[in-house]
Amino acid sequence: MVRRNHRRNRSPRRPGRLLMLVLCLLTSRLAASGAEIDFRGQISFWLAGHDRPSAEGAAGIRYLPAFSLKKDLGHGSSIDAEVSINTYASLRGPTIAAASGSADFKPYRLWARFTTARFEARLGLQKINFGPALLLRPLMWFDRIDPNDPLQLTDGVYGLLLKYTFPGDANVWLWGLLGNDETKGWEAVPTKRDEPEFGGRVQVPLGPGEAAVSYHHRRMDSARSPLTLPEGEAAIVPEDRIAVDGKWDLGVGLWFEAVWTRQGWTEAPWKNQKTLTLGADYTFGLGNGLHVMAEHLEADFGGDLLGQGSRRSLTAFSADYPISLLDRLRAVVFRDWTSGDWYRIVTWQRTYDRWSFYVLGFWNPETYAIPSAGGTSNLFAGRGFQIMIVYNH
Repeated sequence: MVRRNHRRNRSPRRPGRLLMLVLCLLTSRLAASGAEIDFRGQISFWLAGHDRPSAEGAAGIRYLPAFSLKKDLGHGSSIDAEVSINTYASLRGPTIAAASGSADFKPYRLWARFTTARFEARLGLQKINFGPALLLRPLMWFDRIDPNDPLQLTDGVYGLLLKYTFPGDANVWLWGLLGNDETKGWEAVPTKRDEPEFGGRVQVPLGPGEAAVSYHHRRMDSARSPLTLPEGEAAIVPEDRIAVDGKWDLGVGLWFEAVWTRQGWTEAPWKNQKTLTLGADYTFGLGNGLHVMAEHLEADFGGDLLGQGSRRSLTAFSADYPISLLDRLRAVVFRDWTSGDWYRIVTWQRTYDRWSFYVLGFWNPETYAIPSAGGTSNLFAGRGFQIMIVYNH
């Protein structure tokens, strides 16, 4: 008999419920006012096999329906909204009879936006990400996108994002978040429930590229920390993040991301955390064009946050080659210099107008510890394969 472990999605807390109600009312008003309505969706099916801890298989299906509305207000301004749901079911086990199942149904995106030629205000459950790094990302503050996930899925955050673009393409971002009770990005300790978070970003052109400075503030709830904390530690701990990043095209693409995180622990030793990524890419004129990219990350957590030692060093290298108009081959290798582990993933992709097919082969440690693993970490642990079929309508 198949064992089922149905995961019940917890209802949003009060800020999330109130926001959902407001946005539902707004989208209904937009629909009633003659707004353009669009319905799209993505259906994906995957099948995987692993050799850990013994041979086991996994299969699942996901559906992401998305409704969008747009109302032109004239004079270059508009209001639009998006509502999408993430619903999936999966099975995992050595045999069908011994498999365990899980399922979920939750909002994926739920936002409304007002835009003009230079200004944007977006409110709701949305994806907020920035920074030039792609494989090893110190600026992974509000998402957990796995670079090896073909669909690049990630949960969103509840909040308000304001963005203004000046003449000359300099831009300013301001954001406020509320109702995000779980950890996100690099976070190990969740934010205090119903506590607001806020921050911003200034990005300016600089030569043949651009540079930016970012800031974020929140208050952590040490009572919900998975870390072992010293006795007498403060219940609520402030955290401030400051980041600098830049990217330039000098024939070879060059970029960096540097983040300093200051946490106000009274007893715990990891008060200062520093991460730096340097990256480069280049497309060689071989055949249809071979694109290669490399990134190196250095992390210093100011204490024993990751176990023995306070530093972690990783290098990532990827090579991407379009075999034909329909087929593409990609290989990614990670080297964890701290643990001595290697991570290897090869992906073949074939794409039509609505259909996409992926075949992945991987050879990784039994514990998948890439920083941006997100919810796909168990799929890529050990040695195995994954087949994915995706249909977009």
